[in-house]
Amino acid sequence: MNAKELFGHWIDVRNGLFQALDKLTDAQLAFTPRQGLWSLHNTVCHIAGCEEGWFRYVVTHELNGWEEANFKATDYPTINALKTLLTEVHTRTETLFSKDADNYMKQKVTLPWGPEMTIGEVVWHVLEHEIHHRGEIYLMLGLQGIEAPDV
Repeated sequence: MNAKELFGHWIDVRNGLFQALDKLTDAQLAFTPRQGLWSLHNTVCHIAGCEEGWFRYVVTHELNGWEEANFKATDYPTINALKTLLTEVHTRTETLFSKDADNYMKQKVTLPWGPEMTIGEVVWHVLEHEIHHRGEIYLMLGLQGIEAPDV
C-alpha cells in the first residue's frame, strides 16, 4: 500500500473516531468501563499522544521523550478540544509526508530501545493503535447505550 492509500484509510478511521465523539456530551467523556481502566477521555488523549510521540519523538526527534507527548485530559476538557488536538497532531504528521511520501516511508529509524523500523512500519503501527483504541471507544459508547458508528 502506498502512502496515499494508507493516509486515505487513516482519514476514514479518524472520521469514524470523530463520529463517535460527536455522539457524546462533554460529561460522557468521563465514562470509565470499570475502576482501574482509562476513561473515554483519557483514551482519546492517548490516541493523540501515541501519534505525537511516535512521529515527534521516535521519527523526527523534535521531542526529548514520550512524556512530552503525554496529553492530559484536563487540558482538553471538551469534545471540541479533543477533536482540535487530534486534528493538530495529525496535521503535523501529514506534513512529514507532504513530499515524496513513498520514499520517506522506506527510510529507517532506530527506536529508542534499539531495533530499527521503516517509517512506513511506524505509520502502520500508529494507525493500528488508533484502530484498536477507536474500537474501545465504540465499546464504551455501547456500554452507555449509544450506538457506535458503522465501520
